[in-house]
Amino acid sequence: MTERPKIRVLLIDNHPLVLDGLKAVLETFDHIEVAGTAGLAQTGLEIGRQVLPQVVLMDINMPKLSGIDAIELFRNELPQTRVVMLSMHDSREYISSSVMHGAAGYILKDVSTDEIVSAIETVAGGGTYFSSGVFDALMGERAEEGSDPLTPRERDILGLIVAGRSNKEIADVLGITSATTAHRKNLKRKLGITTTAGLIRYALDHGIVSKVG
Repeated sequence: MTERPKIRVLLIDNHPLVLDGLKAVLETFDHIEVAGTAGLAQTGLEIGRQVLPQVVLMDINMPKLSGIDAIELFRNELPQTRVVMLSMHDSREYISSSVMHGAAGYILKDVSTDEIVSAIETVAGGGTYFSSGVFDALMGERAEEGSDPLTPRERDILGLIVAGRSNKEIADVLGITSATTAHRKNLKRKLGITTTAGLIRYALDHGIVSKVG
């Protein structure tokens, strides 16, 4: 059996117990390598420059430099690194702000180890990941009916894009054969949005989500 390539992960949280616990749990998975840990976002960025992680798991509320503000620094200095926010907050404001700054995912600290690993795998593979608790929070604030210009099928496609599904998975789920990239382009054109991050922000603002898992 071919050995799975390791995913290098950097953990950033100002609570030592959280860091130690996450590190211990993730190191039980053969395909995940904890390349470093940091208690401050700025320190994490310095470590990141050295270890070049594929995925950063980072808390939001930290002293000196918040996790949300640090997202853009990682994107600018380490463009191949993708950031997932790990937070105890499920407020729409935190979630939307994280996405707006470039986060590839948002998971709550009370999720299972399996879900954290799924988030790491999905984001490392180029997808996006939002935990079930985050979806529940967003669904509680759905946009009013009639305010969304998308058709039901377009909403389904957008929801699956937000969930980090691959083009093939979206085609399989919806029973479509045309290229999903065309659907992405059509959605961007229709909504006047130029990036996938913009599509995700739109989906979050309008409660268009497809539950992960």
